[in-house]
Amino acid sequence: MISGKKFISPGAWFSMVYPANWSEFEDSEDTFLFYDPANWNGNFRISAYRKEAKFSDAAYFGKDTVRQELKTNETASLVKVGKYDCAYSKEMFQEEGAYYVSHIWIVDAGNVAFECSFTVPKGGSVTDAQGIIEGLEVRKEGQKYPAEIIPIRVSEISQVNEAYEWTVSIVKKQLKKDFQGVEDDLSKIQTVIESGNFTPKQKEAWLALGITICVILTNEIEGFEWMSLIDGNREAPVLQYLPTGQVIDPMRLVWSKVKAGEHCNGFEEYKNIIENL
Repeated sequence: MISGKKFISPGAWFSMVYPANWSEFEDSEDTFLFYDPANWNGNFRISAYRKEAKFSDAAYFGKDTVRQELKTNETASLVKVGKYDCAYSKEMFQEEGAYYVSHIWIVDAGNVAFECSFTVPKGGSVTDAQGIIEGLEVRKEGQKYPAEIIPIRVSEISQVNEAYEWTVSIVKKQLKKDFQGVEDDLSKIQTVIESGNFTPKQKEAWLALGITICVILTNEIEGFEWMSLIDGNREAPVLQYLPTGQVIDPMRLVWSKVKAGEHCNGFEEYKNIIENL
């Protein structure tokens, strides 16, 4: 097992740890891609498939998936990676004159089967990939886990970007003004808040405004970093001030106050955050 950053899947039903100098990048649906963007040494991809525990044969789903891979893929062999039995195979290919190898593991994790691949230059080490696989953890269905803050996932990056773009479009549409994502734009957000164009039931609109206030914070103040909050059914982007570890939840800036029937002043919220850093 390696030490580094933690990843918890959407839906929070499995977790893993990947090297600290790697990041998550967008890939195909239900497949998660990780690599080191500064010193590339391979692309690690992981997909997970689960059979719900309510089925009588759920506990054998991973084992059956590995067995099927060994049966249908004549190049696959049974290997042990940490505590996990895996069907392992590899494929070599050429791209732009260079040779690469994709190492593939089908992992038996009880009622979950993982498909992991690590594509490296020919002769490249697979140690990092094996370390990730060793540390895979399947979360039990129905069990409550403590809230965790992890490096921001692609899914929350998309949420932040969509919320900001929505706010920009609303400001342009309603106020006929540009929006640069700087402190001076807080007055425009406040005008939108007080416009009466959104009802308390329109949670996504209010949440988008809170996220945009946080975007302004990251643009104006050094030390903030976007993270992902995983807390039961809630999976959301939050800001963390790295020098102190303080966490700013965009939901509480606007939506929580609107929901409670309280007056919300985006600029005051912004000032209070800065004063309490």
